[in-house]
Amino acid sequence: MSHNVASVTKPRFIDNQPSWFERTNKPTLLMAAVTLLIAAFFAIASPVFLSVANLSNLATQIAPVLIIGVAMTFVITAGQIDLSVGAIAAFIAATSAEMIAGGLDSAVVMVLACLMGLGWGLVNGYLTSYQGIPSFIVTLATMSVIRGFALFSTEGFSIPIAEYTIMRKIGSGTLLGVSWLAWIAVVAVILGLILMYKMRFGQYITGVGSDEESIRRAGVNTRAIKMWAFACSGFAAGVAGVLIAARLGSGSANSAVGLELTVIAAVVIGGTDLFGGRGTIMGTLIGAILTGLIANGLTLIGMSPFLTPIVTGLVLLIAIWINMRGKQFSDLIVKLSGK
Repeated sequence: MSHNVASVTKPRFIDNQPSWFERTNKPTLLMAAVTLLIAAFFAIASPVFLSVANLSNLATQIAPVLIIGVAMTFVITAGQIDLSVGAIAAFIAATSAEMIAGGLDSAVVMVLACLMGLGWGLVNGYLTSYQGIPSFIVTLATMSVIRGFALFSTEGFSIPIAEYTIMRKIGSGTLLGVSWLAWIAVVAVILGLILMYKMRFGQYITGVGSDEESIRRAGVNTRAIKMWAFACSGFAAGVAGVLIAARLGSGSANSAVGLELTVIAAVVIGGTDLFGGRGTIMGTLIGAILTGLIANGLTLIGMSPFLTPIVTGLVLLIAIWINMRGKQFSDLIVKLSGK
């Protein structure tokens, strides 16, 4: 008798389990499909697109966006925004070049640069979390202040970095045919995955973005969580600033203009909720690839540089529109499949 009961209840338990499709972040899945379609289009339109050299160049181009994007995923998931990352990257690039020109060893400069990025992130986090100023206002203000410091220090000039320095070797070096910048971005993604899904910090970040008051009543220091999210963002921007200077061979206060918008677009396109409570590191990876391959592909097919921003903006707008309707598309697919 007990055997018959077990045989009846077991299938019911299995049937109640959500399918892989139901568990998947629908906007992320849709953006993966869109990315593959756009990549296929450029592969057909330009025979150079799938060449090893171009793919390696594409990976190098998206590395700074991806590195900052991983950290920005935590910020946005917590219901915040950071508009200062582009300015921090430019400040770090210019300051690093200045310190190296002043005779400081480039290895020491890279460490100091990352710490400076962390410091700017802590400033943003403190003003937002402990002073109650909205993150949009704080980072909009610091974006101007930080880039202003860089422009004042360098007087708008680009400062070259000597080729023999470790920084330049990182910027031009490769491993297994792939640039060091791309490998560093891979490490950032792995660290982001661990923080988001294997550690309490990621759980707290998601909780703060979805229901901060409940998390606070559970005994979590929500202000500290938000501040450290900004600290991660500032640190990542510092790393990106070092890599940008290393790749270009010079530091300029005018670099990374608009980088913050590209990063935010990559994060949101990937499936992270702009209003907080849901974040996906793999989605950010997909978003960074999508934004990068659009710019790369349009260049390869010979589109006018004056038209490229228009087409890029339109494609990203369509992608975000699809992203925002991920649940509707998934429900339609389920209905068509007969489930």
